[in-house]
Amino acid sequence: MFDLASLSQTVTQHGPTARIVIAAHQGSSPREVGASMLVWSTGQSGTVGGGALEHQATQHARTLLQTQEKSVTHTALGPKLNQCCGGAVTLFTEVFTSETLPEPSPLIARPTTDQPMPLAVKRLLANARNQGTLPSPHLLQGWMIEPLARPMRELWIWGAGHVGRALVHTLAPLPDLHITWIDVAPSRFPDAVPHNATALPVENPANAVALAPHGAEHLVLTYSHALDLDLCHRLLLHGFQSLGLIGSQTKWARFQSRLKALGHAPQTIAKITCPIGDPSLGKHPNAIAIGVAAHVLRPTAQAGYSLTAPSRTA
Repeated sequence: MFDLASLSQTVTQHGPTARIVIAAHQGSSPREVGASMLVWSTGQSGTVGGGALEHQATQHARTLLQTQEKSVTHTALGPKLNQCCGGAVTLFTEVFTSETLPEPSPLIARPTTDQPMPLAVKRLLANARNQGTLPSPHLLQGWMIEPLARPMRELWIWGAGHVGRALVHTLAPLPDLHITWIDVAPSRFPDAVPHNATALPVENPANAVALAPHGAEHLVLTYSHALDLDLCHRLLLHGFQSLGLIGSQTKWARFQSRLKALGHAPQTIAKITCPIGDPSLGKHPNAIAIGVAAHVLRPTAQAGYSLTAPSRTA
């Protein structure tokens, strides 16, 4: 998937940026076709598999930053790089500036060398535009074809404290997520928010529940137990794909009793997962985030969060 938002943000922040994508491979490969990374003069992000292949590709990309050229390289991992994978990888590297960023389109297609667009590519673009048919990333007659990355899942994180920040930092790199991040004031958020996260300061966050898509996934971890309870109450009335609540077993027992008093049936309350995370990982915010992320990555059919977090006095 072509992550245009991330590329645009990187170009804005760092200037000319080389994008390296796995265009094709034969046999074993460290990453799949379409896996990509960005390289600029002082840094890099993403990965095409790490190790010797990525090190060589990064050095080559920094050379291209000076020449503004594009490049296709074919590398046999075993003979050339002494890697155990045994396959061969084709990398396509191109340099983008603010003037050369592609226009948003369901399908991003560009030549690997200076050549006219083949009829086969024109057909793919027409099908994408008219029928919404999007092929997987691949190299076609000298043209690199990639669908535009679009978030497939809506994740709402309620709370921008230590755990909320750790969660956003851990989950934001996932390409298929869009995160809506809610708290009571702009000062609660860090200065830099990931490009695929939207900070939403609301004086009473519970009033924002009505804005959430009914298929969204939610993680409730605010500074206030009273606010957590109000959010759970309103989300149960609103509807959701999944709902995880930070807290201890004691907090969850009290919440079940209070939600029942608010008119929710036991089978409805049971849709909430509490505690959240993996208790064996510990109570550090980053450890909680890792446990939560492991469950977010599981198939949607298993997306009831088994997410465990520490007891709090807030």
